[in-house]
Amino acid sequence: MRGASRIVPAAAVAALLALSGCSAGTESSEDTTLRIIYQKAGDASPLDTLMQTTKEQFEAANQGVTVELEPVEGTDEDYNTRLALSQRSPDTAPDVFYEDTFRLRSDVDAGYLLKLDEHLAGWDEWENFNAAAKEAGKADDGGTYAVPLGTDTRVIWYNKQVLQDAGIEVPWQPESWDDILEMARTVKEAKPDSVPFSMYAGTGTGEGTVMQSFYELLYGTESGGLYNESEQKWIAGSEGFVDSLAFLKTLYDEELAVTPAEALDPNVWQTVIGTLLPGNKMGGTVEGSYAPSFWQEGGQFEWAEYGEVMGVSPFPTQNGQEPGAVSMSGGWTLAVGAGTGNPDLAFEFLTTAMNQENLLQYTIDNSQIAVRTDIAEDPAYLEANPFVEDVSAVVDVTHYRPATSDYAEISTAVQEATEAVITGGASPEEAAATYDEALVSIVGEENVLEE
Repeated sequence: MRGASRIVPAAAVAALLALSGCSAGTESSEDTTLRIIYQKAGDASPLDTLMQTTKEQFEAANQGVTVELEPVEGTDEDYNTRLALSQRSPDTAPDVFYEDTFRLRSDVDAGYLLKLDEHLAGWDEWENFNAAAKEAGKADDGGTYAVPLGTDTRVIWYNKQVLQDAGIEVPWQPESWDDILEMARTVKEAKPDSVPFSMYAGTGTGEGTVMQSFYELLYGTESGGLYNESEQKWIAGSEGFVDSLAFLKTLYDEELAVTPAEALDPNVWQTVIGTLLPGNKMGGTVEGSYAPSFWQEGGQFEWAEYGEVMGVSPFPTQNGQEPGAVSMSGGWTLAVGAGTGNPDLAFEFLTTAMNQENLLQYTIDNSQIAVRTDIAEDPAYLEANPFVEDVSAVVDVTHYRPATSDYAEISTAVQEATEAVITGGASPEEAAATYDEALVSIVGEENVLEE
């Protein structure tokens, strides 16, 4: 799961913000000083490397300009909280910042992002970004407010050694949810001390719970996803919602996954990626296409044999119905603050970070799916990740989160439903009903339909 090795307590975040505000408020050369806020995930952070490289190049090319980097160590939720706090005041708002695609439209509505259309029209490298990736940076008015750094997909990552020890033939490709449960029960019987198949649940893992777990299930049911695009309404009363909760309940009730207490730990992903899979203690899990970035040389959990030990499978639809598999995609962007004192300079920093050479190295280091056509064709990109073809293939069956301004609240309500089910606080039907009530309270009854 995308995250970081160290959590920043709320008090420390507030103190950091206060210090940052004092510093910015006393700065007398704002127009020649750029403040860059981004997330730093662990000591070996590809994004931190990209920002450090860009700062060095940019200051060398622009004498008299100072770039102040402000990496935020913590989970995605910690970062988004820190960014939201900084954007509340012109004194603390960044010139350039790392922006999650699912927050882009709400942040545009709040007036935090500079519209980039005029700047992009004069950038000749913009034509190298693929059309689908460009959509991720657009808001409801059709304008572009951010430039994509990369995108991702979600797939099943399984340990071939664990499955083979249990007598399961590899390569393994489940064709339904029942096939996953059959594998997990077989591994459990053969290796009782292992974790056969785990999926995130609860509020601790935040967006990881929905992107790497619940939506993989929900979007593979007959009743589909969270939002009816044609009707522009949120979906309530979904049988697929109940079925998805029931699948998670089965995994946890039968002790096929990590324990509920472990699942509620925001850092459980580190146990999965850094300990259980490399230690041949887990059969499989669902994770992002970027998982190899943690195992490759220089990654947070270096594992030289991962290319030989790990296998990849698309996540199946509930009963094997068309299109047979499902995935979720997200991605992050770089954006320019609406209140920047020097938009031209800020945009130039952004394009320096996004040039072919810099973005190629970041894409490789972070095991991203390329968003530039000239990177997607580059031999260095194709040779760096042994799973690049597997994780790119599911782009054909991938889905994106509804990018509405109220999505974040709705996501939390979904996470709470999964937590209630795996901890025994509610049945799938009861948790789904509670979600439906929360949904109506968030968006209003007129924006909900029953499916």
